[in-house]
Amino acid sequence: MRRLEATWLDQIRRRGDGVRGVPVLVACSGGGDSVALLAFLHTVRASLDLELAVAHADHGLRPESEADAAFVRELCRCLDLDLVEARLDVTGHAQREGLGLETAARELRWAWLRTEAASLGAPLVATGHTLEDHTETVFLRLARGGGLGALTPLPARQEIRWSPLIEARRADLRAYLTQRGLPWREDATNTEDFTARNRWRKLLEGLRTEAPALDAHLWETHRQASELLDLRDAWLMETQGTRWGLDSDGLWLEGLFAEPELRRVLEAAARAAGWHREAATLRRLAAWACQRMQRRNRCEACWGGWRIRPEGSRWRVAHGSPVGADPSIGRVG
Repeated sequence: MRRLEATWLDQIRRRGDGVRGVPVLVACSGGGDSVALLAFLHTVRASLDLELAVAHADHGLRPESEADAAFVRELCRCLDLDLVEARLDVTGHAQREGLGLETAARELRWAWLRTEAASLGAPLVATGHTLEDHTETVFLRLARGGGLGALTPLPARQEIRWSPLIEARRADLRAYLTQRGLPWREDATNTEDFTARNRWRKLLEGLRTEAPALDAHLWETHRQASELLDLRDAWLMETQGTRWGLDSDGLWLEGLFAEPELRRVLEAAARAAGWHREAATLRRLAAWACQRMQRRNRCEACWGGWRIRPEGSRWRVAHGSPVGADPSIGRVG
């Protein structure tokens, strides 16, 4: 086993990806990342007891797409692996749904991959995401909003997706392919500025000159943020049904909460109920509600479209002000 293969296999085991003894559908575009992924998994399939099949989607967006498909067919023939293929009408889907081409391609591709994986009895789809992909996704998320979720956007496993090379660098994948004498296809559109990811990719090249360990540091931040999110979720599960809960009348609260605790409950309730959950709003709501709940004079009040009222030993929080209420006023009545 080559040094890089041993390193990547150790990362899979250290992370606890939990992938062993299952069929895996490997998404392969023919590019360097996915070819390296396929070659690596093919090499370590016995070590992980994996049964592999390959999926290639032709998005029909580039003149070279048919040559990419032919390349993947030949690669699968050489590796003696089954291949499933699809030609996706990305342009039509984008026009019908009013989407950008990148979003439309992702939606169609993953809908097809899920269907193929289910038909093959494969619980996982392996993708060639790398450490640089993780960094790019962090910056894309931070550009849209903050929070711990922006720091943990691309875990090694997420639902059906498995990215075993998420801690590997693109340069190492190319070096690995070169060592093995394996060719790959280059997608020239990856260097064009028509997507936000491509633009961030160019910006990050400059940042890495100043901070060469940026990607590794962001991955460590990801790991620590994930641990905090796990602790948060464990606390929410432990307290749900005893200190808080959701029913047809909204959110109920039992006892007093520290402001960070109440904010976590409000975020979970808003997510479950489909309420507006902009982080700054929920932070201000939690601070206001904590103050109201600590007052001796327990009475109904309204703030910013939210209403809180005493209900026996509990408090009731609901989204929506009474008719005629001014949402800019902290108290009604």
